[in-house]
Amino acid sequence: MEGGVTKPDKTEFTECWRTSWKKPYIMRLAFSAGIGGLLFGYDTGVISGALLYIRDDFKSVEKHTWLQETIVSTAVAGAIAGAAFGGWMNDKYGRKKSILLADVLFFIGAIIMAASVGPWMIILGRVFVGLGVGMASMTAPLYISEASPARIRGALVSTNGLLITGGQFLAYLINLAFTKAPGTWRWMLGVAAVPALVQFILMLSLPESPRWLYRHDKVKEARVILEKIYPENEVEEEMKALKSSVEAEKADEGSIGNGLFAKLKNIWGNDVVRRGLYAGITVQVAQQFVGINTVMYYSPTIVQQAGFASNKTALALSLITSGLNAVGSVVSMAFVDRFGRRRLMIISMFGIITCLVVLSVLFHEASSHAPRVSGVESVHFGGNATCQGFSRAPQPMSWNCMSCVSSSSQCAFCASGDSKYQPGACLAATDEIRAMCRGEKRTWYTKGCPSKFGFFTVMLLGMYIISYSPGMGTVPWIVNSEIYPLRYRGIGGGIAAVSNWVSNLIVSETFLTLTETLGSAGTFLLFAGFSTIGLIAIYFVVPETKGLQFEEVEKMLEKGFRPRLCCGSNSSSSTEKDDDNLK
Repeated sequence: MEGGVTKPDKTEFTECWRTSWKKPYIMRLAFSAGIGGLLFGYDTGVISGALLYIRDDFKSVEKHTWLQETIVSTAVAGAIAGAAFGGWMNDKYGRKKSILLADVLFFIGAIIMAASVGPWMIILGRVFVGLGVGMASMTAPLYISEASPARIRGALVSTNGLLITGGQFLAYLINLAFTKAPGTWRWMLGVAAVPALVQFILMLSLPESPRWLYRHDKVKEARVILEKIYPENEVEEEMKALKSSVEAEKADEGSIGNGLFAKLKNIWGNDVVRRGLYAGITVQVAQQFVGINTVMYYSPTIVQQAGFASNKTALALSLITSGLNAVGSVVSMAFVDRFGRRRLMIISMFGIITCLVVLSVLFHEASSHAPRVSGVESVHFGGNATCQGFSRAPQPMSWNCMSCVSSSSQCAFCASGDSKYQPGACLAATDEIRAMCRGEKRTWYTKGCPSKFGFFTVMLLGMYIISYSPGMGTVPWIVNSEIYPLRYRGIGGGIAAVSNWVSNLIVSETFLTLTETLGSAGTFLLFAGFSTIGLIAIYFVVPETKGLQFEEVEKMLEKGFRPRLCCGSNSSSSTEKDDDNLK
């Protein structure tokens, strides 16, 4: 029961199916814990669609960008605290109780959000859900790993990642299903209570992790669980391996020290762990600063900025990006052991940068060619209906749709009745005037403008996800499960995970403000710049860990990593390649 979780190959998936067929209890354990990943993914995806309707119900949210960002990002802030607290609770009270508590937090958060009477209540619910996300994100794969036979552990743990992306896809389906239902966003957010309740009930009948039980001197209980997981002739061997692993772990912890500060001091003075952290933190921060969660949290909003005004249309198109993300997780399983972690990330980053630059160009062209604002069209609805920003502008005749919607949250563009690409009206963004505009069968725009580039923009978003998901979407977590020596794996992975959540918080909290300040084109170009920096950092700091044992990784980091001057793998399990790439 020791070592990191390796990514499964095709043979392991076949063995997983064969073993699970003989021991269905194994799949019950993995599926029950994996619902935590589903909840994690659902919460990530659902807020993007729900936000469209929250803006319609609460005008303060519609008018204040910072409030929209806060609703989205408070869950991320809660996840940071949840991950930190979850680490302590996992060790103190066990994996099972941690998952049960995460379910309670999910359930409470979902109910609070569904019953919200104001934005503050939605934010409170998001904090509870975020705490649950943080705990689930680290506990679910840990429980699956420790309650799985070693030979199929990688395949079973990988299902957690698949359920995360599957949860995101499910969130977009649920969003689309409730677009016409009374309460819209309340149902979207409240549905998360159902799988949380299901997992809570399932987990009550399941045991604690055998490793945790053995670690806390509950040897008989650990043996009972192993007998349900392993064939009878393998139980004794696994008990011996478990004993050896736990004893080695306790000895290592004794040499490191029990206090957090003692461990951190030891890490900083250890060349191997410090270099591992350089690589682990680099890939985790780069994963967020390519801008992925701007797409996952704000995908419908981005689609609206591309020229699709309808909430339902924006959600339907966003479903494509979410589906591609789930497909990309499967692709990663097939290729990460064949091509290697480092190469897959570098290829992924080149694709991401290309897509971001082209997206920036498309948004710039869409803004430049946006329909003009017509004074005649604007006064058509009455002088009081015209947006004050347009009326008071020094040169109103130079305005186009983008000038109108970006000037103030109180301005909106009502497209021409003849063609949405012809000059339209810049009007005050009120419910009454919106009803007047739509009453004439016109389209109402608040976040974007009519654009002939809209279809290409959605295609580029899809290509961006295809580039991201198989590489930067999954590989950083694999690298962090392999890059640290065994005795430092927990604290090293925890530090890297916190850096991921903090970066996530920064990106999600600033995206809408950036689009208002820099425009969509400038924002995506900025992320392209961050991605370029990330690519350079990965090239120079992150070694290849494919096929290496923990001892080989430790040896490689002890000597130091030096990248090759041309393309190719930077490390290998063979001694000859190690000598070429280490210093």
